[in-house]
Amino acid sequence: MTSRPWLRSVTPIAPPRALNPKVRFLLYAGLVTGIWSGLLCLIVFGIALLCGVPFELQPSAEADITSLSWVFVLVMPVVAALVGALLSGITLGRRFAKRSVFWVGTLIAVVSLSGPLMQPDSVLWSTRVLLILMHVITWFLVVPQLARIVGDSEPRNSEVRTFDVGVNA
Repeated sequence: MTSRPWLRSVTPIAPPRALNPKVRFLLYAGLVTGIWSGLLCLIVFGIALLCGVPFELQPSAEADITSLSWVFVLVMPVVAALVGALLSGITLGRRFAKRSVFWVGTLIAVVSLSGPLMQPDSVLWSTRVLLILMHVITWFLVVPQLARIVGDSEPRNSEVRTFDVGVNA
């Protein structure tokens, strides 16, 4: 063990194992980041509506084209963040938890982009681009934060530390 164990931590001094993040803390972080993401997406949605962008999409191949509701824009990032927090809770205390959460979250975000990109030709590209922007906002606020929190529970980063008091290092 090195004389400076905090260099391997995500935070300046990693918490002891007893203080490792729990699923409850991940859900709280998911809720907070999801709400912020939803609010930012709602701002983008409102500005786009003021500029005349019609948020009309086709939810499935058999469905008719419908208008996107502001409630959906506000709630979906929160739901995605809470589901991401629950899924990232699986990796708590495991090696490479931070990388796993970050890259799996990024992969899920990239796959979710297929929704806006696979819309029929009747859906305008302005709508598609703004929906992609909302996906990116949600990824940017949620995934790195959950990965950082889970990273503190990795075995190397949450070891019991004893520091010598009064000894110059």
